Amino acid sequence: MDLGFLKIAAAVPSVKVGDCTYNAGQIADMIHTASEQGVSIVAFPELCITGYTCADLFGQPFLLEQAEKALARLIEQTASCPIICLVGMPVAADNRIYNAAVVFGMGTIYGIVPKTYLPNYNEYYEGRWFASGTELRTDTFTLCGQSVPFANELLFESEKICFAVEICEDLWVPIPPSSHHAVAGANLLINLSASNEMTGKHTYLRSLIAQQSARTLSAYLYCSCGFGESSTDVVFAGNGIIAENGILVKESERFAIEEQFTIADVDIERLMTLRRKTNTFADYNRQTPYQRIAVPLRSDRNDYPIERSFDPHPFIPQQAEAMQERCEEIVNIQVNGLAQRIRHTGVRSAVIGISGGLDSTLALLITTRTFDKLGLPRTAITGITMPGFGTTGRTHTNALKLMELLGITTKEINICEACNVHFRDIGLDALDRSTTYENAQARERTQILMDMANRNGGLVIGTGDLSELALGWATYNGDHMSMYGVNCGVPKTLVHYLVQWIADLPESTAIRACLLDIVDTPISPELLPASQEGEILQKTEDLVGPYELHDFFLYHFVRFGYRPVKLHFMAKRAFADKYPASEIKKWLIVFLRRFFNQQFKRSALPDGPKVGSISLSPRGDWRMPSDASVSEWLREAESL
Repeated sequence: MDLGFLKIAAAVPSVKVGDCTYNAGQIADMIHTASEQGVSIVAFPELCITGYTCADLFGQPFLLEQAEKALARLIEQTASCPIICLVGMPVAADNRIYNAAVVFGMGTIYGIVPKTYLPNYNEYYEGRWFASGTELRTDTFTLCGQSVPFANELLFESEKICFAVEICEDLWVPIPPSSHHAVAGANLLINLSASNEMTGKHTYLRSLIAQQSARTLSAYLYCSCGFGESSTDVVFAGNGIIAENGILVKESERFAIEEQFTIADVDIERLMTLRRKTNTFADYNRQTPYQRIAVPLRSDRNDYPIERSFDPHPFIPQQAEAMQERCEEIVNIQVNGLAQRIRHTGVRSAVIGISGGLDSTLALLITTRTFDKLGLPRTAITGITMPGFGTTGRTHTNALKLMELLGITTKEINICEACNVHFRDIGLDALDRSTTYENAQARERTQILMDMANRNGGLVIGTGDLSELALGWATYNGDHMSMYGVNCGVPKTLVHYLVQWIADLPESTAIRACLLDIVDTPISPELLPASQEGEILQKTEDLVGPYELHDFFLYHFVRFGYRPVKLHFMAKRAFADKYPASEIKKWLIVFLRRFFNQQFKRSALPDGPKVGSISLSPRGDWRMPSDASVSEWLREAESL
């Protein structure tokens, strides 16, 4: 099945300057190799047929003739390969020479794209030999006996895939041609380059490529010349870089003296979903029309393995420095959101239910930071722990200890008696352990919080997180309800890291041990009685599945609209060493069923801050009918 991936490659050959026959032979061998590995599109460096550093030899008609003959042999030698190729070479037309990219495959030349912006550096001045593509006077050209389009505004299309070409310096200008290519429809941008190395330049190049792929919501394939180019004045490192929507997916070894490939599977479906959701992605009324050229991509591309890994925790940065920055930013968003709500309403106090679990701990930490920022006393925060039938000594102790250490007003209200009265009132059997038994406790706690907030003239701070909202793992009009939900944009896997991060801060010395014990406590609603030893029996992840799996499904389902078969494939790859395929399928079905069936709870969410790319607010990011059918999704998931 086509999962929307496309295997592309940057190929850096070892060249001989001016030896077109040798260079074309090297390129032909690499094309055959790439084809055997299932690559659909392969790009070679700028002017790779001749070598980039030929200098005044570009003015020799003989070199230009040999370049064309070499291209003709290359096209003939690779005609049996089901692959689209891009090579760089000088093309003489209209009394000018153009630095151009030639797109060909299976014996056919599909188009020629000239370089637009020519560098004027001290070490290399291309304007000495080449004309800019803006000076082109023709839109067709005969090359190797084939009459083909010759222009900057060319789009090469096949089904969902559309690519366009720019050359080296084109990327470095204020508005690169690739920006126009992207808004015209290109979802894959290819750059044939010959950028020489200087100290610090590579870091900027990587950033430039990543940013351009993010700005254009595209995949960006960059291929620069390497070993074999003249080192008279400069050195070339042979950079192969593949980026996708701001992320560097694959990079080559720099300064290699052997030929090398940089091969990656880019997710075209992902990019198209993002573009469709971004209604500011428009054509900006560009005056010059694009010519669209149909190219045949290999029909067997789904027979080759997808060589791409997937982050099992997409909400969590992998690098420690990025994690530190992300946690600080999220906490600041939560604090500022709550601060604005408190200042707007004019209240001077807050009420929050403290269970001794992760979510209420994070909500309390955010609330104390908010009151500190607003100059309000922490004693104006009333933390209420409400032991029930399933409350364990560990969580109860941690709840009381945390409130004491943070210096807030502490209150304990046991809900067992009130719930028993309620059970008698509604005729619920004393031994009943149904949903009614559980939900009554959650609603009793919410009633207490709301009434205490009324007494204190304050706000009830919600504790529920994004993952619980996705699964509907909350009691409707119970813990589902609050006056401002500070955690509503934070998934469960990230809640864990945020509390851990706060625990590790220097100013958290006094509360560190308590926070770390809370982090290590099993996740549970504690609505069913504990064991005789007082241990938690009702563990959430045993009931609804691992939160790391559900957060993985949530991220890719909401952000990119992935279908069940793709979610299953990616999760198998991401969690290969942890969960068997059958278990992933089981929890995927649970996720889909609960996500659809529990929308009615999300349709009545209280306000709360969005902190990342995924939000389920019914007022903005996620609007879905509460009675939408999950049947189509389940049919595919169950067929896996």
